[in-house]
Amino acid sequence: MDDKSIKLKHSASHIMTAAVQMLYGKDKISLGVGPWTEEGFYQDFDFGKVDFKETDLKKIEKKMRWIINKDFPIKKQVVSKEEALALHKGDRYKEELIEEISKNGEEISVYYIGENLENAISSQLCEGPHIEKTGQLKAFKLTKIAGAYWRGDENNPMLTRIYGVAFEDEEELKKYQEKIEEAKKRDHRKLGKELGLFTFSDLIGAGLPLFTPKGTLMRDLITNKIWGLQKELGWKRVTIPHITKKELYETSGHWEKFKDDLFKVKGKGDTQFVMKPMNCPHHTQIYASEPRSYKDLPMRFAENGVVYRDEQAGELLGLARVRAITQDDGHAFCAEDQIEEEIRNIVSIIKSFYTSLGMYKDGEFWVSLSVSDPKHPEKYMIEEDGLFIKAEETLERIAKEENLPYKRIEGEAAFYGPKLDFQFKDALGREWQLGTVQLDFSMPKRFNLEYTDKDGKKKRPIMIHRAIAGSLERFMAVMIEHFAGHFPVWLAPEQLRIIPIANEYNEYAQSALKEMQNADIRVYFDNSTDSLGKKIRKAKTEKIPYIAVIGEDEQKTNSLKIEASKNTDIKSGVYGIDEFIQKLQSEISA
Repeated sequence: MDDKSIKLKHSASHIMTAAVQMLYGKDKISLGVGPWTEEGFYQDFDFGKVDFKETDLKKIEKKMRWIINKDFPIKKQVVSKEEALALHKGDRYKEELIEEISKNGEEISVYYIGENLENAISSQLCEGPHIEKTGQLKAFKLTKIAGAYWRGDENNPMLTRIYGVAFEDEEELKKYQEKIEEAKKRDHRKLGKELGLFTFSDLIGAGLPLFTPKGTLMRDLITNKIWGLQKELGWKRVTIPHITKKELYETSGHWEKFKDDLFKVKGKGDTQFVMKPMNCPHHTQIYASEPRSYKDLPMRFAENGVVYRDEQAGELLGLARVRAITQDDGHAFCAEDQIEEEIRNIVSIIKSFYTSLGMYKDGEFWVSLSVSDPKHPEKYMIEEDGLFIKAEETLERIAKEENLPYKRIEGEAAFYGPKLDFQFKDALGREWQLGTVQLDFSMPKRFNLEYTDKDGKKKRPIMIHRAIAGSLERFMAVMIEHFAGHFPVWLAPEQLRIIPIANEYNEYAQSALKEMQNADIRVYFDNSTDSLGKKIRKAKTEKIPYIAVIGEDEQKTNSLKIEASKNTDIKSGVYGIDEFIQKLQSEISA
């Protein structure tokens, strides 16, 4: 994001805060944080006894326009701790931040709106950057409110978060609003219901999706596609239980990080069990189950394992954020000289899979080469042998040789190793981190994994984490919204619907149905009592790729009158049954 956009968004947050303070009184409101984001900006407020409602956003927008029209200057001033506390007297959140900044020996600065700090209409503890005058903010919109705990801790007070967006001109704002309207139409929760893919039940609980036959078929199509790509490269399926002793995660280091997000399980004995939040520690124990030789490496374990995390109810969002997560998980254990080949093979799987979805295109994705921060090597498992740094060099060399559009991002490596994160754009231009390849030097060490080298010495393998689709639930949410329900034919749970115009053509329709089924085409024959128009409208609502309408002419010529949907290769028209089957099979295999 460019500096100008950051300044606009950050300044819009301050102008919004000034408007709120003018409307409701500075002394009645406390301020949480108010940063810019990729999407826009937000500010957290503690309204105390003020009765604030979402309908008040229009009133705040009106006051913001008044501030913008006045073209007040926005200025920065460095202040002492005492001055900062005086400016934010009674605001417990800002006082807490000021104490922390002072303790760390950092400079304390405020940005204020007005000619001078003493008479400013608003001043806020802030590092910046900002625009020079309020009049430079040309287009903005307050979008919604939500609850947010102070510092994200549920033990802290709940604040009111106001979200907004800011742009350089009204045309950009108009484009954004059109995109939002399109996003509403594509919302996977809405389309998932229309397409009959999944549902939720209050009796089962929030964040625990139930997949219908169609939804389950779609899940299977995704996982089977990935499995077909990876099995030829030596990956083997494994299966692990859904619960484990907590000691497994204490050893892996996950207990300390995730213990508050775990579902605990109480059995008949005293042993503490938990629902597993990830699969990788289990896979280490399959590796460790017997002595390993260099001849056994690389070993590649793959699994679509369900993991469980106790997400806060307010953060759950359809399939995009759930409590039961099906991970497209894989872990390879290899020697140092095998890292490069393993990475290349995984990259080839990612390339093939996303090519089949039409997403592996120039300008439609990029790769984050996440490496360590050279200024803070203590944050990473950088051993004296330099393997961590060599791994970073290997990943970058592969990224170059594979012509990946990568960006080297310092400080984004996991503590256990560097990684390649594939960021794909959807049809609305939103970016999603989907495929990933991660090197891990920590877990083999924590679990004391070994293999015997050809010289008879014990050595430690490197562990490679890989995900092609990632969370299957989240991936389905992305795909539903990306394709707006018009899936590529290979991914569509139903590829063809046969609709006779009258009952006298049912026998011919049944014979066409059998021919399609024999050709492994996913087809449904609608012989309901609904009218022809209603049947066709229903098929279109369910985004069926192809509809075959059958009448007298089709019966006489042993043909099908095809109506094609979006994202299909075959055009609408009349085709012989054998001809259509051949074309459809070609489209599916392609």
